[in-house]
Amino acid sequence: MSLATKANALWEYANPKKFLTTSERVQPYVWSAAIACLVVGLVWGFFFTPDDYRQGSTVKIIYLHVPAALMAINAWLMMLVTSLIWLVRRHHVSALAARAAAPIGVVMTMIALATGAIWGQPMWGTWWAWDPRLTSFLILFLFYLGYIALWEAIDNPDTAADLTSVLCLVGSVFAILSRYAVNFWNQGLHQGASIMRTGAVTGSDTEEKVSNVFFYPLFLCIVGFVLLFIALLLYRTGTEIRARRIKALLARERVGA
Repeated sequence: MSLATKANALWEYANPKKFLTTSERVQPYVWSAAIACLVVGLVWGFFFTPDDYRQGSTVKIIYLHVPAALMAINAWLMMLVTSLIWLVRRHHVSALAARAAAPIGVVMTMIALATGAIWGQPMWGTWWAWDPRLTSFLILFLFYLGYIALWEAIDNPDTAADLTSVLCLVGSVFAILSRYAVNFWNQGLHQGASIMRTGAVTGSDTEEKVSNVFFYPLFLCIVGFVLLFIALLLYRTGTEIRARRIKALLARERVGA
């Protein structure tokens, strides 16, 4: 199958009816996989991994904090992609998918901020610091709130989709900063990326590597959060499509009356 043929096949899901039919068929499997990964990962991580030699039992917050933080950032990047599709191709499903993802992303951001504060207090001696990554993450949270508020404030759905897409483009700067702020600035309390650096914790790499005993359940939790996001996104996008259809039908009835 050629690349053009595959692309055309993918664009078929921009049809609301096809999207609903497909999403309803796959949702039970995604939900089941998400629940299985989260249950196994969280139980394994919280009850069957040792305490860290420096952080003690507080290290187990990692099984909520890291997956939630990753999904908070990636949810916004997913919104960026669907917003660009709306601006270029004017596919309503993409705009509604971006709208559907925003409340999920804001909850993930709240979880990441809350668990980060709980984790940071015993480690850093403070609940909050104006660290580059923490600050950019807080700004990202505010962009999520602004995005949701802008959708609600505008009656015309196409105008709302246009303006929120532009806002999404601007907010993507802070999504990227949230991911790479530690690499851009050396100052700050938050450590650098350590998830992809697994192995023994030795020498100067103490802050850079995650031991395998913590990594494997953490990986399951990350997969579970990704699948949970997909399941919620499919469900909420379907809800947005149906709500848009109801509004269109009601508008027709008012015009006919």
